[in-house]
Amino acid sequence: MITEKIALVVFIIGILCLAGAGFIAFFDYYYRKRSLKRMYDMIKAAMDGTFQAHNFDESLYAAVENKLAEYIDAAETTAGKTAKEKEQIETLIADISHQTKTPLSNILLYTELLKERAGSEENRENIELLENQAEKLNFLIQSLIKMSRLETGILVLNPRKSSVAELLEEAERQYRNKAREKGLYLHVLSEDARDVTACFDKKWTLEALGNLIDNAIKYTQAGGVTVRVRPYGLFVCIEVADTGSGIAEEEHARIFGRFYRSPQVSDQTGVGIGLYLAREILQQQSGYMKLTSETGKGAVFSMYLPV
Repeated sequence: MITEKIALVVFIIGILCLAGAGFIAFFDYYYRKRSLKRMYDMIKAAMDGTFQAHNFDESLYAAVENKLAEYIDAAETTAGKTAKEKEQIETLIADISHQTKTPLSNILLYTELLKERAGSEENRENIELLENQAEKLNFLIQSLIKMSRLETGILVLNPRKSSVAELLEEAERQYRNKAREKGLYLHVLSEDARDVTACFDKKWTLEALGNLIDNAIKYTQAGGVTVRVRPYGLFVCIEVADTGSGIAEEEHARIFGRFYRSPQVSDQTGVGIGLYLAREILQQQSGYMKLTSETGKGAVFSMYLPV
């Protein structure tokens, strides 16, 4: 009888322990779920911009809410400063562009007038030198403005599905006379791209392609430049190949750097912005650029545009 009573007590104690363990497990689950829900609500309110720390007791929730409030305030302050700095840069760039545009235009205009009344050969040569320097200054300022707008995100590109052949034809129209004047050929194989499309901002991609063609013409002394298209699965590749002196392998990693100029072309005019701008334009359209070259064997610059 006593044994049965002991067994019954042990059984009841076991039941109570199981019930207690179950209650503790349920309470722990409920508490964790409520905690996660509260944290979720706090983060959602922060993302919506409606978050406010309203607990000022000694609880852990209050500490978390207060820390989250501090973080949001700091983030908003930083975002505000960034937006203000961006606005100031945009205003500065706009002012520089406006303030330099008129004087340079006037210098070029008066240079044209002086050429008509140059008289002696010496005067004509001096005026041509003045005109060349003014054009270089204008090119440099405009390039710096474009570069600043791209780097600061002021300039937003709008890629859309477009014809690659039309892009190539426009580039050929712009640069064939320059190649011809230097005694070089410019072969743009736009027929190969007749039915090829890619996703790009036409204006700025033309700027990038133009920089590559302009560089190829500038640094090629004999032969010429060939532009061709190679369609792939995810990208369309536009190759600009020249018959110039080529680029040493150790310079490949630096050639796209801002203001970098190879020692081989130090006697040529330029400031080392063109390739940097071209790469920036490609990267902002989810594309990229590649260089293949050896010294004495020309160079091939490849633009990859996303399909």
